[in-house]
Amino acid sequence: MSTDVTDKSPAAAPPGKGGGAAGTGLLQLVLDGLRRNMRQYGMLLALGLIVAVFAVWTDGDLLLPRNVSNLVLQNSYVLVLAIGMMLVIIAGHIDLSVGSVTAFVGAFAAVLTVEHHVPWPVAVVLCLAAGALAGAAQGFFIAYLGIPSFIVTLAGMLIFRGFTEILLQGQTLGPFPDGLQKIGNGFLPEAGPNTNYHNITLLLGLALIVFVVVQEFRDRGRQQEFSLEVVPRNIFLLKLVAIVAAILVVTMLLASYKGAPIVLLVLGALVVGYGYVMRNSVFGRHIYAIGGNLPAAKLSGVKDKKVTFFVFLNMGALAALAGLAIAARLNAASPKAGLNYELEAIASAFIGGASMSGGVGTVLGAIIGGLVLGVLNNGMNLLSVGTDWQQVIKGFALLAAVGFDVWNKRKSGS
Repeated sequence: MSTDVTDKSPAAAPPGKGGGAAGTGLLQLVLDGLRRNMRQYGMLLALGLIVAVFAVWTDGDLLLPRNVSNLVLQNSYVLVLAIGMMLVIIAGHIDLSVGSVTAFVGAFAAVLTVEHHVPWPVAVVLCLAAGALAGAAQGFFIAYLGIPSFIVTLAGMLIFRGFTEILLQGQTLGPFPDGLQKIGNGFLPEAGPNTNYHNITLLLGLALIVFVVVQEFRDRGRQQEFSLEVVPRNIFLLKLVAIVAAILVVTMLLASYKGAPIVLLVLGALVVGYGYVMRNSVFGRHIYAIGGNLPAAKLSGVKDKKVTFFVFLNMGALAALAGLAIAARLNAASPKAGLNYELEAIASAFIGGASMSGGVGTVLGAIIGGLVLGVLNNGMNLLSVGTDWQQVIKGFALLAAVGFDVWNKRKSGS
């Protein structure tokens, strides 16, 4: 006999309780829904609060079109790394080498294009392959030789930092070809009639809104079809309105400046692609399985070594992409590039809802975590807060996020 867990409507209030009973029941339903989905919505609410606070403190400078565009460009590499790091953490591992791999790929790109005059499209392919090879090498030691990921990637951090110094011989190398520079700081071209806005950006924003609305209703329908628990309808609609409003605001801000940065399109493609893989593919479910309960996953036939290997190969490829983006934005490769990038990526994943024990997290959560850090950085820079205090505040943000995860699991008894 099956039980329908989707019906979460409260029981009818007994007579004589007054006219406010219905309102109280609706409020309690909303609060219960938020409490059950606090891991999913907590950081999203925190991001909105942080944006609102800094918008007030900076007298609106945070939400100026130019600053929003710079916010995307400045944090693109962190968001790319956060996606890969989220998958690594979900699988129950950690990667300390991504900052060094990022710097190494930037140096490799500079050597190819500046010193050897390799066409930049060919250099991009070679750099992505080099990053994937670096990740695959580390994944082999972790998955097939059983060396802990902390040790392997710590060694990788030192090795690839050394390779970066060797390639650049301790010097900054640049500039990059114009085509490669556009990956890091280019914008979509203008087209269509003069509307005082960037028309292509407006169309992309509208398409994104339609995609998100359709996807949300489809996911909710699929959950109900399989008798899975869904959030109350009022919360679902409120969430949908908030998402559409946020997309609309960002679209209008970007369209009123130079339009959507090219790197934002790359990032959007990554979010959609990796989100689909983690939600709907067998490979994504296997990543959650080995992170959540490795012995049970093995008994279920999951090839944990193969999954782990490809998770780190993927992390290397994304680190290479981030390296290309930051080097193109700075228009030079530096031996000191990528310092502390691994910490920012790890912090983004944990702030975005990843669990220390593995098996929990989403791609969208990684983006939210990265944006929390990005808005904190940008807002504190606008307020002329020193880098010393910025580190303190970001440290407390990470501690609060992990502490919330521990508290939430204890409260739920998991």
